[in-house]
Amino acid sequence: MDSVSHPRGVERLVSGQATSDGAGVQLTRLLTQDLQRRLDPFLMLDNFASDDPDDYGAGFPDHPHRGFETVTYMISGRMRHRDSHGHEGLLQNGGVQWMTAGRGLVHSEMPEQEHGVMEGFQLWLNLPARDKLREPWYRDIQSAEIPELRTPTGVTVRVIAGTCQGVAGSVQREGTEPLYLDLHFDAASGAAFSQPLPPAHNAFICVYRGALEVVDAAGRATPVPRGRMAVLANAGDGVLLRPAAGSPEPVRALLIAGKPLREPIAQYGPFVMNTRDQLLEAVEDFRNGRFG
Repeated sequence: MDSVSHPRGVERLVSGQATSDGAGVQLTRLLTQDLQRRLDPFLMLDNFASDDPDDYGAGFPDHPHRGFETVTYMISGRMRHRDSHGHEGLLQNGGVQWMTAGRGLVHSEMPEQEHGVMEGFQLWLNLPARDKLREPWYRDIQSAEIPELRTPTGVTVRVIAGTCQGVAGSVQREGTEPLYLDLHFDAASGAAFSQPLPPAHNAFICVYRGALEVVDAAGRATPVPRGRMAVLANAGDGVLLRPAAGSPEPVRALLIAGKPLREPIAQYGPFVMNTRDQLLEAVEDFRNGRFG
């Protein structure tokens, strides 16, 4: 287990806001706009989870983006991606879609199922000012391609981005240094997991099965129930996690962290730039078909 001597505590718990997006997809927005400064470089985190096709069937028809990256992690279900730069892929159980909007593209994300559970997360990751107008990029990462490790304490870790215990994830980013781990605990084992984090990096936990505890440097344990996001304090050299006593099921949680950009954020819907003038330019370019 990686050494953490002063684990971070929980600064606050977030319940999220029920909302809809796309053509009416029902979801919970956990990282909202008022948290963007606090959790820089992350802009948004949505969780969608339903077995009712009325909640997800209409999907996300064509819509534009500029100035950031989207990371979609599919826990269960099938969704087809197509974009104006010729990229296409099928996001399936356990897979990840990593898309860099850069200077601009138009894409759609449409379910390829008419029944069953559709569950996953979409994270918006900001781009440094120098990269906001870079060429768009896209990668489909199938479940089998995501590096995994098993800790000595019996925790399975899927390393989507960053590095955990010497295992490099599927994606690395120099500017924001994102860490994106999917942690699978066996509730019966009482297994603990620790991960070093640079003090300046912002971090949060999102629990989507069971209940987790975040243990701070004083040994205090803060429970994080299913469906909640825990914003971690920056004091400390990492994080220490364990299943909560009496968790009704094996615990699964996302640990996400990154290096803040500390740059101005100017957002207008699907456009995230640094100034109002850049936003006006983005809108004008989209209206005039300059997104590819």
